[in-house]
Amino acid sequence: MAHPYHVFTQAGYAVDFVSPQGGAPPMDGIDHSDGMQQAFLDDAAAMAKVRASLRPAEVTPADYVAIFYAGGHGVMWDFPNNVPLAQIAQQIYEAQGVVAAVCHGPAALVNITLSDGRYLVAGKTVACFTNEEEVAVGLTEVVPFLLESTLAERGATISKAPNFQAHTAVSERLVTGQNPASATPVAEEMVRVLAEQG
Repeated sequence: MAHPYHVFTQAGYAVDFVSPQGGAPPMDGIDHSDGMQQAFLDDAAAMAKVRASLRPAEVTPADYVAIFYAGGHGVMWDFPNNVPLAQIAQQIYEAQGVVAAVCHGPAALVNITLSDGRYLVAGKTVACFTNEEEVAVGLTEVVPFLLESTLAERGATISKAPNFQAHTAVSERLVTGQNPASATPVAEEMVRVLAEQG
């Protein structure tokens, strides 16, 4: 989240935070040796917004040009069946906005449907934390489903790189990334797509 936040704010976008229950969400993967993460943690205004994250019901999708789903294994349980969170993405996408996700963040995409009933990911190219990466971290028996396999079942074409290498996929206004190394490139692609949208 820290790296994309830097990209978005440097590009002039205001960023709000939303989490399934609102308030202070758990933060995963903190690395104090990462200068950008530490700068984010030291940014009092940013952290105040994180600690006061909005509940999905408090978000007005029409106020936003994009939504970005951050990763972490916890989202595999928190995102897929959160209908209000899915509706935010559906409305932003159908208003010509950008939907993006990185690492396990694409778990949010598995059940998003558009107004015509099709899955958002159907017919699109998607990058996500791969089955091979899940094996490499030893959590295939812990996660509730394999993200890559489930997205493919929803009609997505999976695009992937070797384990833990940065990799992104842009398909219409859907921008996805494979793993933590992909967070900055996903944000950069989002900014590019938004600029093209005008």
